[in-house]
Amino acid sequence: MDDPRRLLDAATRLREDMVDRLGTLVASESAPGSLPHLESCADLLARWGEEALGRPARRVVIDGLPHLLWQAASQRVLLLGHFDTVFPVDTIRSRPFTVRKDVATGPGVCDMKGGIVQMFTALRLVEDTSAVGVLLTCDEESGSVTSRPLIEREARRSGAVLVCEAATPDGHVKVARKGGSVYRLTVRGRAAHAGVEPRRGVNATVEVAHQVLTLGTLGAADSGGTSVTPTLLSAGTTTNTVPERASLAVDVRAWTRDELERVDHAIRGLVPFLPEATLTVQGGINRYPMSPELARPLLELAQSIARQLGIPDVVGAHAAGASDGNFTAALGVPTLDGLGAVGGGAHAADEYVCVDRMPERAALLAGLVGALSTMERSGPRPIDDIP
Repeated sequence: MDDPRRLLDAATRLREDMVDRLGTLVASESAPGSLPHLESCADLLARWGEEALGRPARRVVIDGLPHLLWQAASQRVLLLGHFDTVFPVDTIRSRPFTVRKDVATGPGVCDMKGGIVQMFTALRLVEDTSAVGVLLTCDEESGSVTSRPLIEREARRSGAVLVCEAATPDGHVKVARKGGSVYRLTVRGRAAHAGVEPRRGVNATVEVAHQVLTLGTLGAADSGGTSVTPTLLSAGTTTNTVPERASLAVDVRAWTRDELERVDHAIRGLVPFLPEATLTVQGGINRYPMSPELARPLLELAQSIARQLGIPDVVGAHAAGASDGNFTAALGVPTLDGLGAVGGGAHAADEYVCVDRMPERAALLAGLVGALSTMERSGPRPIDDIP
């Protein structure tokens, strides 16, 4: 950077513009799987991205879902994010975008629409974006089922990946993340009249209760270790019928690949407790952990840029939640996460962003992109023909 202070000054002048854009983006709801809303939000972001990068987005539609991709011919850095949120359509009516003092609230403001606004602002501050790729997906909150091949393909073409998910509430970036698995256990029993002859039945609710207790033994004793959490549960049809079927979803998080595989083996080895009950297991490991070793050089570069900008020191944090950065790190591509907005309360009614910190985060990202864009790499990776 020739004059980092000038970069921060430029970002500070764009503060109000960032707040206005954040309000516009939050108002453009993007609930999981709601195609009309995802399409409308994608239209908005495609315009902003073309303005910032000077080239149009490629809309990659997979199973009807619109992902936005700006490829670079010789891609030294990939900026990665998602524009879907966890909130159902019309949440904005009960919780509209609001700014009080330096805090903005609204559905998706932190996870991760604030990061997207900062991303495009940062790109407007970078002189040459010809080596910068951007990928915004729309199914991260539902597991990145359709976008994962796209994410991995673009990561392999890149020298580094910068993930614009939210920072911690203290502004720390994320150098490591837990990996995650998702399972669905389905129990089959036998229906019977609950009052007349309950013993003729095989109670799927009782069976799934035994499985919940077994799952509780698979996690770590301490709160920071491996978690095995039963979540969604359904069973039965009427109050006077022995349930014939039950279904249980299970969320698993762990810091190491070995732990994910240990729990995976244990869950696949579960057996029924009740005679004549059957148990099937679907699902598996979704994201392997993100290792801090891959992030270390990028963290050191970010710390150097922060010092030049005169902003708070950049600290690397370990995050329990997973992101699409888990996919890119698993490929061995240097990945630094948590470069988005400073805030908290993701997925909750009190989700928030500190708007006064948006300029410094945009300047930091711009400095990182500028530095990585000019670094030499071992030959360009060609643009693949992505369907």
